[in-house]
Amino acid sequence: MVLSEVFDRFAEQSPICVMARAALENVLAPERLDAMFARTAVRQRPSELLFSTVADLMSLVVCRIRPSMHSAFQASDLGVTIKALYDKVKRVEPAVSQALVRDTAQRMAAIIRHMDGQLPDMLPGYHVKILDGNHLARTQRRLKVLRTKNVAPLPGHSLVVLDPALMLAVDVFPCPDGHAQERSLLPEVLETVAAGEVWVADRNFCTTGFLDGIAQRDAYFVIRQHGGCLNYELVGARKKVGCTETGTVYEQEMHIQRPGDAPLIVRRVTLQLNEPTTSGDDEIHVLSNLPATISATTVVEAYRQRWTVEGVFQEMEAYLDGEIETLGYPQAALFAFCLALVSYNLLSLLKAALRAAHGTEKIQQEVSGYYLADEVAGTWRGMAIILPADYWSDRFSREPPSAMATFLTRMAKRVRLAAFRKHPRAPKKSRTTVPKKNRPHTSTQRLLNENRN
Repeated sequence: MVLSEVFDRFAEQSPICVMARAALENVLAPERLDAMFARTAVRQRPSELLFSTVADLMSLVVCRIRPSMHSAFQASDLGVTIKALYDKVKRVEPAVSQALVRDTAQRMAAIIRHMDGQLPDMLPGYHVKILDGNHLARTQRRLKVLRTKNVAPLPGHSLVVLDPALMLAVDVFPCPDGHAQERSLLPEVLETVAAGEVWVADRNFCTTGFLDGIAQRDAYFVIRQHGGCLNYELVGARKKVGCTETGTVYEQEMHIQRPGDAPLIVRRVTLQLNEPTTSGDDEIHVLSNLPATISATTVVEAYRQRWTVEGVFQEMEAYLDGEIETLGYPQAALFAFCLALVSYNLLSLLKAALRAAHGTEKIQQEVSGYYLADEVAGTWRGMAIILPADYWSDRFSREPPSAMATFLTRMAKRVRLAAFRKHPRAPKKSRTTVPKKNRPHTSTQRLLNENRN
């Protein structure tokens, strides 16, 4: 049987896995990955073990196709030692991991736009980005500096930027210091803010410098007010402007003091909740510099959709293995997390193709990302044995976004949606929580730095 016939069999029986493999080959084409590595890496240099090969092996672990890096290594024929692989992984620079997410997201965004697979805009006429942080879970104490310490080692954290219309993580700001403040990364985030964008974030990012920086770049923000981080003055009485399903909406002018400059004038939109939050808050204050043509209720609804990015992290935890507890070195752990973002984006690309083929509402309400990921993981290894890597590379690695959009949409029409239907859970029952063992956290990077001195 010729390979094209085998391909057609898989396309008929498991179109989702074929879509995933073709998209992966196009988005993570080895030539593009190695070129990105060459222009981004500072300390590491191209070697016999190419960055594209390392990314390919790590992606098998992240997507749960292989249980560990060692398992992925044993199944390959690299011609290098396992030590060489681990040495390469633990030295992947955060800038390389960041560029990996950025470059692949740009290509996937182009494919989604060609197939018209975007979701409706949160704020029509504006490019919305949602910012949130993610702290990596503690790792095992495999490193020498950790073995004698009764601590929970933290390998780092990241700020992630989500484009909610594309449902892609379009940027990431990784930090290897697990104890560093998320706000310490905000100057890097500001460098990426473009005019006309709307940045949505929680109160942890409500600082005078960040709000002012966004406004200075002719962009907009919808950010919850932090109780003690701003020097401000409220002007006039607040006015009731409407209601939502969760409470009553008020609006008031606020002047935020800026050192050596005129105040930053913003709107403070208050949502008086019908029921208090789990932390006991009965009001939520959201700050925005959007024009008055955008109603206060629209501002509140835009902030409420900030939870979209929390859903991304939950899906990554459920479907992927982006926080590998055996990866103690911070740079290796951050590399795995960024590859998990890329893998999540690939699943979003598949959903976009399904939306283009079957309609947005049907896919959003009925299709489960868990079953999509399970289908890919379950079929991948068998398909890899029968259809060699060269076949996929020759067929898809050089395809332009327009051609990939056409192929993915055509394959999406073959998907039997009933096989991937969601099964919503009933409301959770209340239960008594058991106190966790008292164990302090520590930053792995700081211990490594101290050990070098």
